[in-house]
Amino acid sequence: MEFKPVRGDASAEFYFSDTFQQSLARWNRQRLEPGFPGDDWREKLADDTRMQLLEGEFLEDLRASVKEEAGKAPQDVDGFIAWFEGLKEVGPGQNDPLFPWLAEHASRDELRWFFEQEAAGEAGFDDLVAMTQIKLPDQAKLELARNYWDEMGRGNAKGMHGPMLHIVAEALEVNPAIETTVAESLALANAMTGMATSRRYAWHSVGALGVIELTAPGRSALVAKGLRRIGLSGRERRYFDLHAVLDVKHSEDWNREALIPLVKEDPRRAIAIAEGALMRLACGQRCFERYRAHLWDESAVAVPLAPAA
Repeated sequence: MEFKPVRGDASAEFYFSDTFQQSLARWNRQRLEPGFPGDDWREKLADDTRMQLLEGEFLEDLRASVKEEAGKAPQDVDGFIAWFEGLKEVGPGQNDPLFPWLAEHASRDELRWFFEQEAAGEAGFDDLVAMTQIKLPDQAKLELARNYWDEMGRGNAKGMHGPMLHIVAEALEVNPAIETTVAESLALANAMTGMATSRRYAWHSVGALGVIELTAPGRSALVAKGLRRIGLSGRERRYFDLHAVLDVKHSEDWNREALIPLVKEDPRRAIAIAEGALMRLACGQRCFERYRAHLWDESAVAVPLAPAA
């Protein structure tokens, strides 16, 4: 299918459409899957070039939407870290009322639908970290390596985070598919993959991954509470229980060992890191709004709950 770049007021409607995001998601699935050489490699390279241009237009549209706000981030180390950590409270999508509702009121079917949407994307956090760390300065590279090692269960297959997610999927009997995932969730996954796989967005990816570690613990704890309420065992909800605690330390380490030395070495990186963080949060905010529009239309809850403290 052919697409043409869109600018201006119509861009959000275009880039967040099912057709566009499903196309990107299918391409990401194909290009990240290990394969073998074939006689059609020239045609595949031509298609990859076309899709990379479209991916670039999408990322630049996202970047344009946060550029003004990101430009307010200080470029001195102390000021930047204070600004970045402040995103936990004031960043887009934070304290969304969806998550207290999931914890206290969502049915098993509603939690199943939520998890199915969240399972979109071909690259997990471990893969995104691995792709982002290529040729980073040593101190930041070591921190991403430590984070990756945690994601890999520190060498123990039973502790790997990816398989823990599969256990949740099995418990809830979900079968994630591109065709049944809302465009906003696909866009978030596609944006994260695009930043991690393109070296021109390497600093953006550092910011996007770092802000996940910063903001995920509270949401993970509330999702875990909802899963516990509907009867999932400790083993079945372990992924969310673990990330409610572990990501707090991960965030502290990421900020100290990656963000501080990177910005200290080159203050220009502060703005790119800030843009990546805001791009990730803005995509998440779109997801939460879409999820609420779907779930609260079908639930018995008459009014939204107040945001979590």
